[in-house]
Amino acid sequence: MDAFVKKSISENGLGTIEFFTPAQNSLPTTILKQLVVAINELSEDSYVKLILIKSEGERAFCAGASFTELGQIKNETDGHSFFMGFANVINAIRTCNKMVLGRVHGKAVGGGVGLAAACDYALATKNASIRLSELAVGIGPFVIGPAVERKTGFSAFSQLSLNATEWQTANWAKEKGLFHEVFETTIQLDEYIAYFTEILLSSSQEALFSLKKVFWDGTDHWGKLLSDRAAISGKLILTEDAQKALAGFKSA
Repeated sequence: MDAFVKKSISENGLGTIEFFTPAQNSLPTTILKQLVVAINELSEDSYVKLILIKSEGERAFCAGASFTELGQIKNETDGHSFFMGFANVINAIRTCNKMVLGRVHGKAVGGGVGLAAACDYALATKNASIRLSELAVGIGPFVIGPAVERKTGFSAFSQLSLNATEWQTANWAKEKGLFHEVFETTIQLDEYIAYFTEILLSSSQEALFSLKKVFWDGTDHWGKLLSDRAAISGKLILTEDAQKALAGFKSA
């Protein structure tokens, strides 16, 4: 199956964005750009009342950055451009006119954790362990950091950032505020999503929009902040330590 981003709108106004890549739903630049377009289009669609982001498959929700593309970065400009892909997705969700829910059915790594954190409400299964692996490849979770810290607090974000090789459980993520609900199975997850979205779709859209603005209060500077963070990652990925780490992952 080829990589894709699919967008659909149900009769009751639920806009769904589903993405897939063969490499455990990792996020190359093309997919990141398509996600931004889909989010922005649904944001501006007057028929859409709510947005759900999900990924294809039964295993990983999202493996984060594409290691293939990371290895192809040759200068700081290219590096900044690559990491801005994640910044643009986060900012698209942040400025979206609709509430954005995330369906996290499996493991999330790096940028996948950032995507879940950016969602206004994230629902997961017990299989949705999380890890910020950036330090293990010689960089850090700079771009996604504000989104993760906003949900989990500084201490939990520090733990995830520094403990880059160990997984944290879905229940840990719920305790820290990253996930709002955790279910035993995907069947239970989807049943609850159907129930919960129906409630939100029947709620006051004006009230939801006002709540959205309250949820993201104090983040107006994120356009520049995430761009500055992307520049840090774009510079670090070129260092000798990062290049050695990438080579090690490719040969593993």
